[in-house]
Amino acid sequence: MKPLRCAVIGVGYLGKFHAEKYQLLSNAELVAVCDLMPDIAKGFAEKFHTTPVTNYKELVNKVDAVSIVTPTFTHFEIAKFFIENGIHVLLEKPITSTVAEADILIELAKKHKVLLQVGHLERFNNVVKAVEKDICEPKFIESTRLSTFNPRGTDVNVMLDLMIHDIDLIQCIVKSPIKSIRANGASILTNETDIANARIEFENFCVANVTASRVSMRAERRMRIFQPHNYMTLDLNTKHISIHRKGEAEMFPGIPEILTEERQLEKGDAILDEITAFLDSVHYNKSAAVTGEDGRKALATAIKITELVNTQFHPKTTDEIEEFLA
Repeated sequence: MKPLRCAVIGVGYLGKFHAEKYQLLSNAELVAVCDLMPDIAKGFAEKFHTTPVTNYKELVNKVDAVSIVTPTFTHFEIAKFFIENGIHVLLEKPITSTVAEADILIELAKKHKVLLQVGHLERFNNVVKAVEKDICEPKFIESTRLSTFNPRGTDVNVMLDLMIHDIDLIQCIVKSPIKSIRANGASILTNETDIANARIEFENFCVANVTASRVSMRAERRMRIFQPHNYMTLDLNTKHISIHRKGEAEMFPGIPEILTEERQLEKGDAILDEITAFLDSVHYNKSAAVTGEDGRKALATAIKITELVNTQFHPKTTDEIEEFLA
């Protein structure tokens, strides 16, 4: 099958990895890297033996598919341009800044018969893939995503920067509409919320407790999933899985036997798997592994959590504090 002509729009921290993966794949030809900064575009073009571009509009009729790895506020305009020109799009998360923008992109992709995949990378984490068959009836999910401070990504709050990864995973796992959300958060190092916690209750009675922080002293990505007769602990960083199941025997009268299974996976390459899935969906006319609708759903939840955090009452004066505590 003829390789797809591909380009990466935005070759910052994450974009350079996209360019690297396209170059590795036999069913893709990296024809250009695009960045507003000419020196950056030229430098990566030389590294990847391709063409530098500073205006993405020059790529019409030259590419079949693009990865858009630019700041969130630019996603809508750039993705809209490529979709309207019949070019398939892998769009980094969050899909857009607003739900209304996401809706427009989804409808345009249908109209122009192009693939729109959203870059929720954790869907391709080999730990998540390894336990898919073990997840059947989640009742309680606890996720913790901690990161050291990095100026990259601070154009959005921690819900749209980090928590949205777990929101997408949880909604994919639970497969039920949300009934209610409670949330709290705080700004620590930026003008946006840097640490937040949300309790999400679903209509099927599953509850998710989600914490995200970008002001931690260490990085951590963990998820615990509790189901009837078993629970599992997933370490998305170290690639370790623990599954604890209720056995048929009893350790002591009234105390069931607990069977534990430990798995240690290889590091894996989620970005390579994500781009491979994107190209395969285009080649074989399949639905995207992470659809525009998936991206919209995660964005809508993250925005709702943002609204709840932003409308928190923060008493400052003595009278306000006494009224708050009354």
